[in-house]
Amino acid sequence: MNTIHVQLCGYHQHPEPFRHYFPGGLETYIIRLQFEGVSQVLIAGEFIPVEPGDLILFKQGDLYDLRIEQAEEPVKASGDYFIMSTGPGMDEWWSNRIRPTKVKIAEDSKLITQWHQLIAEKRRLDGGDPMLVTLLVHTLLVMLDRAIDEAPSARSSSTFHAIRMRNYIEANASRPLRLEDVARDSGLSVSRAVHLFKEHYGSSIIGYAQQIRMAHALELLHHSPLSLEQIAAETGLGSYAYFHRIFRAQHGISPGAYRKKHAAKAWRGES
Repeated sequence: MNTIHVQLCGYHQHPEPFRHYFPGGLETYIIRLQFEGVSQVLIAGEFIPVEPGDLILFKQGDLYDLRIEQAEEPVKASGDYFIMSTGPGMDEWWSNRIRPTKVKIAEDSKLITQWHQLIAEKRRLDGGDPMLVTLLVHTLLVMLDRAIDEAPSARSSSTFHAIRMRNYIEANASRPLRLEDVARDSGLSVSRAVHLFKEHYGSSIIGYAQQIRMAHALELLHHSPLSLEQIAAETGLGSYAYFHRIFRAQHGISPGAYRKKHAAKAWRGES
């Protein structure tokens, strides 16, 4: 894996006017995700508004001019996650495909968590382990590419809500999940959330969560020594009785019998 050098990364909030300007061209790549408030960035000779969910990407040598004006109440102060980096790993990532300079992506807590992990590693007194920093950035870049692919700027606001709900469900499926929680996270009413999710994914919110839980349960049955009761709790399925009932309904066999059958196949070297 090619090395990535992170000069600076973090989360900045700007309650006062701010300008980040490189008239002679950037010395690093800049990746910046607007998280709250509004800023403006120069693209193709014109200052373009950058709003929450907007991701901007600039390469070394690009003219870069970002401006943040004084926020007026009740508008939140501008806040953004950013990375300034160089290295062969960044060169390789940038050159492997064409990406828009600015694109709106759906909010994803997993992506923000990855950003926080990178920030925490770089804040170590030694500047972080270079290999770990490279791995964290590579992972973040892959996640950003997926977010770009799933939410190109041409998509409607309803699609962004649907993607945000899906991301929330995937991140929280192992815990008790209520429709009210999913809807609230996306700023929707329960009825609107239920209809919109079904329209985009052909499944109910709870049905999608159950698919994730059952897929996780299968992985644990294959590779984990956890008891069946522990698997039910670990995956968010609750009681073993419920796990047993829905597993048998889907696979025609109990979880315990399935595990024994899979173990026997593995011992014989069968797939």
